Formats: sequence, structure tokens, C-alpha cells
Amino acid sequence: MEPTLSKETMILASRCDSTGKLGVSDCFDLFMDAATEHAESLEGGFTALGRRDQFWITVKTRIDFYRRPGLTETVTVTTWPEKPEGMRGMRDYVISSGDRILAKGKSLWAVINTKTGRLVNLKGIYPDCVTLREDTAIEEPFRRIVEDFPGIPFAEYRIKGTDIDIGGHMNNVAYVRAFESLFTTKEWNELDPASVEVQFKSSCYEGEIIEFRKKEADGLIYVQGSVGDRTAILMAIRPAGR
Repeated sequence: MEPTLSKETMILASRCDSTGKLGVSDCFDLFMDAATEHAESLEGGFTALGRRDQFWITVKTRIDFYRRPGLTETVTVTTWPEKPEGMRGMRDYVISSGDRILAKGKSLWAVINTKTGRLVNLKGIYPDCVTLREDTAIEEPFRRIVEDFPGIPFAEYRIKGTDIDIGGHMNNVAYVRAFESLFTTKEWNELDPASVEVQFKSSCYEGEIIEFRKKEADGLIYVQGSVGDRTAILMAIRPAGR
């Protein structure tokens, strides 16, 4: 059981956007897949948790892009979990090409009991024989994004069946894909996010409508997605060049 998963992968057409580079939401997908594979190998993934009526959820996630790799480019994807504390754990991610780092990410996660809906303590989530790393990919803490800011309503998104994951609610990456879909190709390519942070506040379900509001401050675009009076997600996006 290795504390770090590191593997080469080729960026294929299914993960590229209109620029021929790894798409923003596709990078979130890539990291989610790597985390799933590694957690399984550490006996702390979907299979092991399922036997205990447990399911892991992402609370916050962030990716910083330095250069998005292009179509057919082979890169190395690396991920590792930090030592969990109480009911929260951190997982880190890096995409590299040779000695050059192309993207870094981190996610704050937790585990819930599927019968009670309550968070469970993460002590013992991994076998004692695994020596977990103590370093982090992104030193900067997650941003403090205030809810209910006086942003401008700019779009709505109706949740589709294809957005729903095995947990029965909207998949984490589906929120990012939904946000991307609110822009024209030209607008999104001009935005060219250098950093995307998503904070998940409540679950959303098929047929619900997410209303997005946004504001700009300190060089960032802040986004709040709500279903009625309930905040679903908060985002902070730093466009390239800022």
C-alpha cells in the first residue's frame, strides 16, 4: 500500500476543451478519478466504506493551473492523502511534465454514515501500515467566501439526470461543468481560469434549478449558486493574467 499514487496518462480528446487543452472541469474529473483509484488501493475507498455503510464526500476543492497540457501530451498525475484530523481529511494532487509542474490541487473531504447522514471520525480510515505524507500541494488555505453576497444574478441551470452520481445527488465535478456551460466558448476561453476553488454547501438533485450570482473583487470572480433560499456552492475563480 503506497502512500502516493503516481501514474502517467495521455491527455485524450475526451478530456480536451475547444482550445485542444485539458479542460478545467476535465482536470477536476482527472483528480477525482485518481483519488478514487488510490483510496481503493489503501482500503479506504468506495468498496471498503460501503461495507461500513459509509460514503466519502468532498467539502472543498481547489485547482491552480500553470499550464494546461494539450491533446496527446503525456503527463504524470500524482495524488496523496494527508493524515486526517477528526472528521476532516485533505488530499493533494499534482500534474507534472518532467520537472515542470502544470497544475496543483487539493480537496477537503469527509465521510458520512449513509444511514444516519452524520459525519464519522476518520481515525483508522487507512490501515496502520500506511505512513501518510505530511506535505501539501497548495500551502495557501482555502479562501473564506461569504455567502449571500449582493452579487448580480446572471444565469440559471436545471440539474439533469447526467449530473447525478452514485450517491444520488449532483456530482461534484458536474457543478464545474454546469458553470462552464453558462458561458460562450469565446467568453470561457477569454476567462481562461488560472485558479478555481469550489466549496460545496448542500446537496442538489435532479430537476432542481441552480441560480448563479457573481461579483468581482480583489482580482477574483466570486460565485454563489443557490436553490431557492439554500446555498449549494460557492466558487472563487482567478482569471489568467490577474
